[in-house]
Amino acid sequence: MTAPTLTAFIEFASTYSYLAAMRLEDEAARAGVAIRWRPFLLGPIFKAQGWETSPFNLYPAKGANMWRDMARRCAARSLPLTRPPAFPVHSLLAARATTAVEDDGDRGRASRALFHAAFGEGRDIADAVVVTAALDGAGLDGTALVTRAADTDVKAALRQATEDAISHGVYGAPSFVTDDGELFWGDDRMEDALAWANGTAVRPA
Repeated sequence: MTAPTLTAFIEFASTYSYLAAMRLEDEAARAGVAIRWRPFLLGPIFKAQGWETSPFNLYPAKGANMWRDMARRCAARSLPLTRPPAFPVHSLLAARATTAVEDDGDRGRASRALFHAAFGEGRDIADAVVVTAALDGAGLDGTALVTRAADTDVKAALRQATEDAISHGVYGAPSFVTDDGELFWGDDRMEDALAWANGTAVRPA
């Protein structure tokens, strides 16, 4: 019997995508759900709202509380947290390099490595050297993937992932979409998304 699938739209500039990515596959395995990793870009979605930066920068109180919330959640999960030198981080290279990875388990591994570099170590994932080292550390060929990130088909695939996210109504990251099109937003809705995907959720009338 084929396992249900949950599509995970992740953005490497997103702090809460970091939280989600580091536990997603373990939670999905327990729920009997397969994960489809879809790196995408929030920038076009924000620009459509008239935002030139993250809402966590536009609203300082929201941003301050987000970083405190991240500190609490990372401490509870024994995850390292180091604020990157600039926020939001420039995520284009990381998104393209991860898009170049086959989504057969390696894409999840690549995603975790890059999120760890960005938010666990506070490194600049716009830097090809940083991205290469992170992917190498995950057992992948970082040099080849960073090179592939410049390929036309990889760029097109990332644009398509962003367009697909928009078509599903995605407005933030992480977002999860079930096989029947139900949308869940946020690390704290991951369990709900998995339950909907495997048919164990209580559904509204």
